[in-house]
Amino acid sequence: MSILEKNLVESLNRALASADIEVDQPVFDVPYRGGMLDCLLHINSPYGHRRLAVELLRQAYPRDIRDAAWQLQSFLKDNDDAKDIIPMVAAEHFSEGAKDDLRHHKLAYFEASGTFYLRHKEWLIDIQRPSKPAARRSEVQLFTGAREQVVLALLVERNIFRSGLELADLSKTSTYTVSTVLAELERREWIESEGNGRTLRRRLSEPGELLDAWAEAWTPRKETKTRWYSFVSNHDSMLDKLAGQMADARLEDGVFTGAAAANRITPLLTRTDTIEIIISPGEAERYAAALNLKPVDKGANVTLIERTGASTLFTNQAMPAKARLAHPLILYLDLLDGKGRNKELAEQLRLHELEI
Repeated sequence: MSILEKNLVESLNRALASADIEVDQPVFDVPYRGGMLDCLLHINSPYGHRRLAVELLRQAYPRDIRDAAWQLQSFLKDNDDAKDIIPMVAAEHFSEGAKDDLRHHKLAYFEASGTFYLRHKEWLIDIQRPSKPAARRSEVQLFTGAREQVVLALLVERNIFRSGLELADLSKTSTYTVSTVLAELERREWIESEGNGRTLRRRLSEPGELLDAWAEAWTPRKETKTRWYSFVSNHDSMLDKLAGQMADARLEDGVFTGAAAANRITPLLTRTDTIEIIISPGEAERYAAALNLKPVDKGANVTLIERTGASTLFTNQAMPAKARLAHPLILYLDLLDGKGRNKELAEQLRLHELEI
């Protein structure tokens, strides 16, 4: 039991005493079948003897409340003949979402600021005070490497509750990476859950917030891009021509992005003059040779973007040449580069295709 936790219990004791409730010496780390309760308080109230079964937290967010509720429910099941036990969560700080979840789970709660809520049979204590600012947690960088793949999987599957294992499989990452991303999203209160333990599933509750945050991080990033020229008599057929050449050369990892690819999914532009292809790092010369591209300083109509990770997941195929197109979420992000009518095309893609 840490000093901070003991200080929190002392603050709770003072709050109880100010309500004319007598408190016996607290018992810490109370074992029960399947777990350990943080603290048990014996109290004497105007309504008789009661016991407060208390889970202690520091900064509490919805995910923390669900875990604490599960622990308290397990303790109550192990003491199902005791009708005097009141389950409670005490914390240094609760987020607003955490307070909502506490009431949803019908749990008493105490915050170090002095906020105190308890409802038990005929007994009600409801003291609400401004929360103290939470000590800032170090933010997890969501939009890097494998974490970005989890973000994409969550946005693609935003209407479906998924387990951590399912998300790891969909995003082609580890369960550790998935857990790291989910913990950060729960801290931001952008995710919701159903079930618990092995049946726990999650999905996004605020996909728009997550996509906006991703877009903000996406636009300023630096990437290796090389610009080339491809002779073509008809610009409208350039994407299919290059896709056919890639298929003939067995260049299977190239992914089309940008305006030409997006226009295949949500037609808006009458003409697209440039092509952008996502390729693996270090592959530019090989692609240029296979596609008969010429390096140019001006007048380029093909851009090769060296990139890995999320950009190559959940791709689509466009007929007739079976061009491999980036997922609409990646297309949307790439269209935020400010070129030509790309922003207008991005807005249409988000409105009609993504619906976020």
